[in-house]
Amino acid sequence: MSSKRLNRRQFLRRLSALGLTAGGAALLSACGAKPTPELMRVATSAPTAAPTTPAPVPTGTSTSAPSATATLAPTQASTQAPTNAPTPTATVPPTSTPAPSATPAPAYLVVVHGADPAEITRRAIAAVGGIERFVKKGANVIVKPNICVAYNGPEYAATTNPQVVATLVQLCLGAGAKRVRVMDFPFGGTAQAAYARSGIEAAVKGVGGEMEIMSQIKYRAIKIPDGKAIKEWDVYGEILDADLVINVPIAKTHGNTRLTLGMKNMMGAVQDRSGFHSRGLDQCIVDLWPAVKPQLTVVDAVRMLMANGPTGGDLNDVKKADTVIASTDVVAADAYATGLFGKKPDDIGYIRLGAAKGLGQKDLTGIKIEEINV
Repeated sequence: MSSKRLNRRQFLRRLSALGLTAGGAALLSACGAKPTPELMRVATSAPTAAPTTPAPVPTGTSTSAPSATATLAPTQASTQAPTNAPTPTATVPPTSTPAPSATPAPAYLVVVHGADPAEITRRAIAAVGGIERFVKKGANVIVKPNICVAYNGPEYAATTNPQVVATLVQLCLGAGAKRVRVMDFPFGGTAQAAYARSGIEAAVKGVGGEMEIMSQIKYRAIKIPDGKAIKEWDVYGEILDADLVINVPIAKTHGNTRLTLGMKNMMGAVQDRSGFHSRGLDQCIVDLWPAVKPQLTVVDAVRMLMANGPTGGDLNDVKKADTVIASTDVVAADAYATGLFGKKPDDIGYIRLGAAKGLGQKDLTGIKIEEINV
């Protein structure tokens, strides 16, 4: 049968869908009525839904009424979808999503060499895991440099490089720290004069940080856990209460301990330093460390004071090394720095004692050290 004509059974179904009774439809059929053009038009415009209780259909015959497109010319049928057909959905082959690249594990110890103190500091922090590893939104941060005296500028390598300090402050603020303060307790001259003479004050304020004068009333007595030389000591409360303390010593010589590095730099947090000397300086440094333990140590070796430390005063004693060392392990950082002076970790009492106490690793064999040249 032509696709433009309806067979008897289909014609009867269309009429039934329009509301004719079964008897009426049968009468038309019995009378030999054929689908006239008008009836055909009515039938084909009727809803295509099948009756609720369709008559039995012989096996192999579809129960679905033909769609309106059956009466269209071939060119129309190819461009017009049936009105009650689901919208065709294009099958899109699945795209393979590349796995995210693994973030490199932070280096245990980072050593960066380069002429720009700010850049080598940034690279060191990035390699040790990024500043976000340490700074949380709204954090109260203290950066503790070595601001030793008020009468020698940064070129004499008695005080931490101001660009190194300012870069750390800037990174912390950029990571969302609420407040970043820089402080130390100079033993030569006033704090105000030392802050200015070192160049640190101007650099820190220039990036939005604060300089704090360590007030006598803010020290408080704390118990020293497992202390051998000291059991209780007055320590600066703001350092104890900070969310993050970054320890930023300058690498230089010292008449008593031979070298001033990361562990010794935290002596600036205590009020009575003469008491440390009288009780055994190396052991007191080690005893103090767990009580004030900074989460990160950045050793400034941009300029190193190779003799007459810790105050210096002769440019002939200064060596420009253009190096920054960073680690969460102060013993490892200090151990590496000894090599810059032609020494070994065991040559420095507090490094040897700190390793024995379990504060870090002085044997650098087998640990991950990343050296970067900028």
